[in-house]
Amino acid sequence: MTKQKTLNQYMQSLGKTARQAARILSSASTKQKNEALISIAGQLRANETDLLTANAKDMAHAHEHALDPALLDRLELNPERVEQMADGLLQIAALPDPVGEISDMNYQPSGIQVGKMRVPLGVIGIIYESRPNVTADAAALCLKSGNAVILRGGSESIHSNLAIAKCITVGLETADLPAACIQLINTTDRAAVGELITLSEYVDIIIPRGGKGLIERISGEATIPVIKHLDGICHVYIDSQADAQKAIDIAYNAKARRYGICGAMETLLVNQSIASRVLPELFKQYLNKGIELRVCQRTLNLFPDNTHLKEATEEDWQTEYLAAILSVKIVDDPNEAIEHINTRGSHHTDSIITQDTSTANRFMREVDSSSVMLNASTQFADGFEYGLGAEIGISTDKLHVRGPVGLEGLTCQKYIVIGDGHIRP
Repeated sequence: MTKQKTLNQYMQSLGKTARQAARILSSASTKQKNEALISIAGQLRANETDLLTANAKDMAHAHEHALDPALLDRLELNPERVEQMADGLLQIAALPDPVGEISDMNYQPSGIQVGKMRVPLGVIGIIYESRPNVTADAAALCLKSGNAVILRGGSESIHSNLAIAKCITVGLETADLPAACIQLINTTDRAAVGELITLSEYVDIIIPRGGKGLIERISGEATIPVIKHLDGICHVYIDSQADAQKAIDIAYNAKARRYGICGAMETLLVNQSIASRVLPELFKQYLNKGIELRVCQRTLNLFPDNTHLKEATEEDWQTEYLAAILSVKIVDDPNEAIEHINTRGSHHTDSIITQDTSTANRFMREVDSSSVMLNASTQFADGFEYGLGAEIGISTDKLHVRGPVGLEGLTCQKYIVIGDGHIRP
């Protein structure tokens, strides 16, 4: 038997058992699903040592292959991050169950009642890179929303993911749910991704979470609908009517808190009338943090003696660095800021810093992104911070869900009709 045929049979088996498990899970009670989530959280805590040992193998391999610092940061587990995974599961358990929720019930002239019921999507395939915590987050969200899931993590995190998957399996068994509700692909063979995204007989939705290259490949090759999470070229625009100190604090946090997340600011736009008030202090803080600054010609002219500044290229305005690099541009007015964001951004998350209500409203209305913020750091672009408990990703699509994808985003609605012997004349 060839290697490809063996892999195909393995993936077909995963798909078939996932479909069977999805039917069982769709009718599971909220209590049963919550029991599983609580049990998995307990398993993660009880097996912290095993998780960190497995992660150490992945980290050692990553260092040997000289992965960049942003990927290393995403890959690393520590006691705090293990506890965060467990807490995330408990928070999802505490959230309302969307499955079976009925809304918009109304009588029609014929006498029938028509409304909508929220139901699971079915079987979800999730492809992601680096972050082991995604294994727990994605599993928990799919479980609570009644979906079976097939997980395909990156090869760089295989040991960590397998250790987390072991905890998940035990938790499912404790709640008397099939282990096939949540399955991790246990091979690092890249061909498994190609198999997964064409399992249209068994898989209903594909969610890729990773770099731009991965998203483009999945979107181009999948025979299954894809919820895309494109790159996060996030902006902060400091308006002429901004509170200077708020602007400095927010713009620093938006970049420097963490570099390797999709909500990290990659381009800072500053109104020309406030640039001389906020940029000197910001540049001081950025440079002290070791952040490389790539700036426009107007910014270079404003700081002719600052030898640490590099001139930005057109490519910089369209790059998600996920690293200690920031592009900075001085703009004339909100018009230029909005135009820059809509033409060079990725429609992910963008923020305006201003005290002017009219300008704020216009920015929030006209910027075409999945999250638009006022006087807040783009690093709040996160399902947990939005009250979703966790997220599978941040969709930059407009169908079927946009922004952080939580429980509701993993369901859809069907029409329900209630009559009492009604027949249509």
